Amino acid sequence: MLQQIADLRDEADELRPLLATLPADGWRRATLFKGWTIDDILQHLHMGDTMALASATDPAAFDALVADIGARRAAGLNRLEETRQRLQGLSGAPLLQRWYATLMQLCDALAAKPPDARLKWVGPGMGVRMFATARQMEVWSHAQAIYDLLGIERPAAAPRLRNIAELGVRTFGWAYRNRGLDVPPTMPYVRLDNPFGPAWEWNPPSRDEAVCGDAVAFCQVVTQTRNVADTTLQVTGDTARHWMSIAQCFAGAPETPPAPGTRHAAASASAARGS
Repeated sequence: MLQQIADLRDEADELRPLLATLPADGWRRATLFKGWTIDDILQHLHMGDTMALASATDPAAFDALVADIGARRAAGLNRLEETRQRLQGLSGAPLLQRWYATLMQLCDALAAKPPDARLKWVGPGMGVRMFATARQMEVWSHAQAIYDLLGIERPAAAPRLRNIAELGVRTFGWAYRNRGLDVPPTMPYVRLDNPFGPAWEWNPPSRDEAVCGDAVAFCQVVTQTRNVADTTLQVTGDTARHWMSIAQCFAGAPETPPAPGTRHAAASASAARGS
């Protein structure tokens, strides 16, 4: 099995026990991610994994599902409404059980494929490694809003975090093209502190254009779970600063990163007290 598939399993195995502790009314609490509830977040993850499983096992079914979702969206349903209707009210503990079972099926399906196989997606197709990493990134990034809301310190970063950092670096050009902007000719140097060994590094060292510091913080910025201003990352150079202001390692239309001070545990606690 590819390491990235094992890492996807491990990401799910870390989130599932946290969600299993939620009381019935806890699933309806709104997070600081667009006001989505925990139910909304897990429904979104489950639909993503359902689509991914279709892509891995029946490409024609995947095409049909994407077309049906598109038609329902064109008819006026927003993303949350479409997902809620499609899942017919599935929520809470039953949703958790279905999400986890589907994700494990996806991991099995990916493990059965040749490492060089390519799979369809709503954007450009991806190889098995990147496909598994993209799903891991979704679980990891959306889980952050849940940890923030519950005021629970997230477990220490695991080596699998490198997958998400790698994705963040590799989508440098995508962040620009997705916004209709010219891609800068030179990527900044990226050096991230790694608690498991030597620093993770990408691109030639540079004092003029660089992003350096905590690996978790970098992953939070490229997944748009934190504003770079709320991290300790050291960002040097115009290109590096602009990239960190628009970084987006996930597919879809351009998204605006959270405003400074709006996505962290203290902000979630304050919002919860005011609700």
